[in-house]
Amino acid sequence: MTYQRLIRERRLIRSTIGNPTPLLVCTRKPTSFHGRNPHTKTTEQVPVNGDGTAERGEGGRELCKLWLLNLAHLRSSPNASIYSSKESVLKLVTGASSPPLDPTRVTQISWSPRAFVYRGFLTDEECDHLILLAKDKLEKSMVADNDSGKSIESEVRTSSGMFINKGQDEVVAAIEARLAAWTFLPPENGEAIQILHYEHGQKYEPHFDYFHDKANQELGGHRVATVLMYLSNVEKGGETVFPNSEAKDRQTKGDDWSNCAKEGYAVKPRKGDALLFFSLHPDANTDPSSLHGSCPVIEGEKWSATKWIHVRSFDSPARPTSGDCVDENPNCAAWAVRGECEKNPIYMIGSKEGAGYCRKSCKACSSK
Repeated sequence: MTYQRLIRERRLIRSTIGNPTPLLVCTRKPTSFHGRNPHTKTTEQVPVNGDGTAERGEGGRELCKLWLLNLAHLRSSPNASIYSSKESVLKLVTGASSPPLDPTRVTQISWSPRAFVYRGFLTDEECDHLILLAKDKLEKSMVADNDSGKSIESEVRTSSGMFINKGQDEVVAAIEARLAAWTFLPPENGEAIQILHYEHGQKYEPHFDYFHDKANQELGGHRVATVLMYLSNVEKGGETVFPNSEAKDRQTKGDDWSNCAKEGYAVKPRKGDALLFFSLHPDANTDPSSLHGSCPVIEGEKWSATKWIHVRSFDSPARPTSGDCVDENPNCAAWAVRGECEKNPIYMIGSKEGAGYCRKSCKACSSK
């Protein structure tokens, strides 16, 4: 994928948000996108919904907008050499003091799961700032109960942590904007950044970031992607390990790796680096290879920041129930007049998988 095509597709995506009929290039066969040869995928023109996602028949919304992964993909592209000069660095500056995104620092480490490391995503000053914000506010980390969805304590996760509001200050806001620019995922789809502190022996056993309960899927849907930002170096241990990664047997590890890290493909925590991986396949099915954990800290301590990103907006209130006769987009009436109820029924009216976003304007329900 060339730089020029990257820019064209980025503009196309942004121009189609809020319009249910434009076309968007997306993957015909999702398996080829996360397989061993991601450069030989086919494409097709797919109608785009009002929320920017694409429709493909009764199977539900395909996450075309979410899966371009252009910046993450560029490092492993055959055309990566076009970034050899300073002029070719992508200047997506998120603030006056915020560093630009540099695709030459991104390395694809696995296609199953899709995972990428960005060297030096955060500056040392940003790392120290996040730690300072969290130090006196740490509480024992919790996990989501698989049945109820409620937060509970568990020996599976023994770190301490806290959440930082998205608008906490200018530094946090700049990091949030940079995360959205790198992942190509809207900032409103992300949860607040969680700062985590691991002391000697503390860990997070292998787990999935997508939800098993329905309660946590009500707001924002599944977690589609995770960005782990390392805020400190760790003398030994503390690696992020993927036990089910297809790349685990291709990584050589010496005595400087923990035994836990040797159980799969692992990433060492290095101050300023960021790890992006995806928990869902392009067809929105959960990806078992995204199983991951934080290995116990053996020497030193570990500070990290986690950004979970959802399929839909996490900042918006939960969607109305299927019994409510409402429009969820201010453009619904105009779209209905243009015939979108017939052209794009899954988005406008809905299917057996869920209610549509413009049921009232499409006269698919009655308001009492």
